Amino acid sequence: MKKGIVIVCNLDTRGEDIVFVRKLIRDRGHEAILLDFSMEEPPPFAGDIRTEEVAARGGLKIEQVREKYRSDRDAATQNQIRGAAAIVDDLLRQGRVHGIIGIGGGTATLVATSIMQRLPFGMPKLMASPMAAHPAYIDKYVGTKDITMHHTVLDIVKMNPLLKAQIVNAVGAICGMVEMTQGTDIKFDKPCVAVSSFGFGEMAVQAALGMLEQAGFTPIVCHAQGKGDKAMEEMIRDGAFHGVLDICIGGVMEHLYQGNRDPGPARLMAAVETGIPMVLAPCGLDILSYGGRADMLHKTRDRPQYVQDSLRVQVRSTADELRAAADVIAERLNCARGPWSFLIPLKGWSSLDREGRPIYDPVADAAFVARLKEKLADPSRVKELELHLYTAEFARAAVDEFVRLFKTHLGSSGHAGAQLDAA
Repeated sequence: MKKGIVIVCNLDTRGEDIVFVRKLIRDRGHEAILLDFSMEEPPPFAGDIRTEEVAARGGLKIEQVREKYRSDRDAATQNQIRGAAAIVDDLLRQGRVHGIIGIGGGTATLVATSIMQRLPFGMPKLMASPMAAHPAYIDKYVGTKDITMHHTVLDIVKMNPLLKAQIVNAVGAICGMVEMTQGTDIKFDKPCVAVSSFGFGEMAVQAALGMLEQAGFTPIVCHAQGKGDKAMEEMIRDGAFHGVLDICIGGVMEHLYQGNRDPGPARLMAAVETGIPMVLAPCGLDILSYGGRADMLHKTRDRPQYVQDSLRVQVRSTADELRAAADVIAERLNCARGPWSFLIPLKGWSSLDREGRPIYDPVADAAFVARLKEKLADPSRVKELELHLYTAEFARAAVDEFVRLFKTHLGSSGHAGAQLDAA
C-alpha cells in the first residue's frame, strides 16, 4: 500500500542528497512529500511544499524570514517551525502522512524534530543527522516523544559513498516503519494503568503487572529514569491512563537535588490535577543518581554508594533530604482531586534498601514517613506495611489497594461502562 512520507529539509544548503532521498522513497512505492523550510537563500529547486508557503503559514513573508535569519535567527527558525507544523497537521488530517523523516545538520534537526514532537504517538518519525548523538542537544530534539534518531556521523553535505550508505540506511528505516506501523489509532479494551518502574523496584513491578491484568486492567510500564516518568505525566494529562500505580517516585528527589533521573518540577501533578486514582510507593526516594558527576560524587563522598557501572552510581539520600521530599509530596497530594494512597514498606524501599546492605537506613526512611504524615491533610492515607518493597507480597498489597480505589472512583464518577473482571 502506498504511504505518504514527509521529508523535512532546507534545500538552500542541501541538494543532490535530498533528491536521492526522494528517489529512494518513490522507488519503494511511496509518496515523497518534500517540505522545504529554507531560510537563508532561494533554493536551487522548489520542494513539493515551498518555503514561501511555510513562511506564510508561520506568519511572515519569506523575505522577512531571510532578513530575520541574519538579524534574529531564532525568530526566523520559530516562524518556519510554526508554518511547517501547521502544514504537516493539514496533511495529517487529509490522511496523506504516514511517516516523517528529517535530513540535515543542526538547524534541520531542530526544525524537523520540533515538527515531529507535535505528531501523534505511534506515527513513524526519524531524524538522520550528525547531531543525533550530541549530548547537549539530544534532550531538546527528542524530549519525551517517540522520535528515532539516526546518527549519520558525517554531515549531510555533498554526496559521497560514506554519506550515501547512511542515507540509504535512514530511508530504509523510515520506509520499513511506515510499511509495518500499526498507525496512531491504538485501541484498548480494558482500562489502562500507568506503572512507574526502574531496576531497583523491578521485582514488585513485574509481579504487579500480572496481578493488574488478572484484575481486568492493561498495565503500561513507564521507565522512571527521568524521561519515562516525565512522559508518563504528559500521557496522563492527555487522557491515556485511567489510573497510576506509582511505585517509583524517586524523580521528586532527583529534581530537588539535581540527580541524573530528574523528570522536571511537576512530578505527581498530572494525576493530582486530573483526579485519576493513584497508589504511590517510595521506591527511588532512598537514593540519588550521580553517576558520571565527579562534583556531586565528591560532595557526597561520605555517604554509602552503590556503583552499578561507570555511568550509574547511586548515593544514599539523607533524612533531611527525605524530609524536604516529603514536604513537596505532601503539598502536591493535598491538592489531589481523586483518590490516592501512599504505601510504606517498613522493611525497605528498594532492592538496595535492605538490611545488611550499605544503602539500608531505616532511620532516614522513618524521618520521611513522619514528615509526610505531619504535612498531609489526611495522614490516614499513608499505610505502613510490614513488607519489603522488592517482593511479590508488596505488589499484591499495592494492586489490591489500587483496585479498591479504582472501584470507589468508578462508583463516584458514574463510569458504569468500565468493567473489571475481578479483584
